[in-house]
Formats: sequence, C-alpha cells, structure tokens
Amino acid sequence: MLRHALVLTAGLGTRLQPLTAVRAKPAIPVAGEPLVRRIVASLAAQGVTELVLNLHHLPETVAAVAGDGSDLGTRIRYSWEQPVVLGSAGGPRRALPIIGPTDGNDAFFLINGDTITNVDLQAIASAHEASGALVTLAVVPHREPHKYGGILTSADGAVTGFAPRGAGAQGSSHFIGVQIVRAEVFRSLTDGQPVNSFGDTYKRLLAARPGSIRAYACDAAFQDIGTTSDYWTTSFAWLGKGPPEEAYGKRVHIADGARITRSILWDDIDVGANSVIEECIVTDQVRVPAGSVYRRSVLRRAEQGLLVTPL
Repeated sequence: MLRHALVLTAGLGTRLQPLTAVRAKPAIPVAGEPLVRRIVASLAAQGVTELVLNLHHLPETVAAVAGDGSDLGTRIRYSWEQPVVLGSAGGPRRALPIIGPTDGNDAFFLINGDTITNVDLQAIASAHEASGALVTLAVVPHREPHKYGGILTSADGAVTGFAPRGAGAQGSSHFIGVQIVRAEVFRSLTDGQPVNSFGDTYKRLLAARPGSIRAYACDAAFQDIGTTSDYWTTSFAWLGKGPPEEAYGKRVHIADGARITRSILWDDIDVGANSVIEECIVTDQVRVPAGSVYRRSVLRRAEQGLLVTPL
C-alpha cells in the first residue's frame, strides 16, 4: 500500500471568493472542521500517512490548522510555492524532492485539496500497480457535464482525452480528485515554471505514450468545495440534522436575544445582543453589532465595521 501523498492546497480559490480572502480554500471549515483536516484524516484512516501539502495563497491559514499532522496520525511536510502558484503539475514538480520514498517505486497519491471523497485507496493502488500505468485517475459516471469537464476513456479503461464542460463531456467520466502518479511524469518539467496537468502535461503524455493514463472507475461519493454554493451545500450535507452549534467554530460568543438561523460561523466571532443572522456565512474575527440584521450574506471583518457580500 502506498503511504505517500501530495495534497494540492496552494490554489488561489478564486471561485470561492470572498471566503478565500479570509482563508485559503483547504483551511475553510466544513461543519466546524477545516477541509484539509477532513482530507488528512480520511487519508490516515486508509494508511496514507506520509503527506506533503503545497502552499501559496494565505499559507499560514493552512499550516495553522494542519500543523505537523501528528494529532491526525500523520506526518505533514510543506512545499512552498513563491512568488507564483505553480499549478497542478508544476506544484508536484516542486514537491518531488520531499515527497520521499514510495514503498519500492516512485508512485504517490496526488489528492485535490478542495474535494471530499470516500474512494477506496487500496483498490485504486492495486489497479494502478496491475496496469503499469504512469497515472491512474479515480472517476465516477459524469452527472454534471454542464458544470465539469470530463475524462474520455476506451472500453478497457485507458484515458483517450479530456473534454471541456458542456456537450462534449456528455457520456464521459468525472474525475473525483484522487489519482496515483509516477514521479517521472513531472520530473522532466522545469522547477518553478507554472504548468497544469490536465490542460498541458497529461495531454502531452497521452500523445507521447498512449495508454499510459488509465481511469479507475468506481461509485465513490464525491463533494466539491469549488464555489460558495458548493461550500454551502457540502457544509449542510455534513451537518445533517444535528444541532445548529455544529456549524459553529471555536470561540464563538452569542449574546442574549441574538437569533441565528441556518448559518455557518467560523472562529473568534462575537454576535451582539438581539441581532439576527439568517442563512449567512460569518468568517473569522467578525463582531456583529447588537441589534443588527443580516440575511443571505457573507460577513467579513474590516478595519471599520464589516464587509457584507450577498450570498
């Protein structure tokens, strides 16, 4: 079983603004627990315990919640990307020297830092080893081709191409953010040069070595945190029918008479007396004035008062 993984946590999270003005996307709490901690815990539960996280945007927010990984039963090290984010292929290239030995070969898990899935890691590792592929992508049947691009495959599971979202992705497979990659895929890239995987490196790999990328088809659950709407949906899916306090972070003080309905509260928040917060996301260190009313909004701390963005 492979024990090493690189978790991609360096992205700018532009589609998740304004939340990613406060924290990097992987550090944002999902039902009270930072997303990256949920990902790390799920990897550890399946024996993947030697982890590297890459950092660029608001790196301190990721490091603050992930730490060295010891409290989650893992070892976490960090790969820094400055002054620019290096992308989904350039990031792995930068991290290669610290990913470490990989159980007799140079393969490692490459995990998206903005998705939650319960894919069977042992099963995908076995399929990867048996096929001799350079890259193995975990995929499920594509149910939202209007929203996501797709993976095109042959009948035997070899990846033949990548379809942009829309009509071309109809009938394709949906990549769910988990893959196994041989280090040689990235080793020839220039360190420090931004480059993406699907849009560049993998296309060139398919042209040079057809059949070297394979799909592992499964029925794993998949939740995306790509947009504010995705974040809202995923958070409440995790909360289920639990008490509303499960949507609150640490050091949240709610004064007498305040009414909070179906809202997500991050850390270090003070809600004033007799205020009303309905279907809002309240980010770190916000002070909600007594008697104020906010509905369907994202609340952020400002030097003077609050920044309020419609949700």
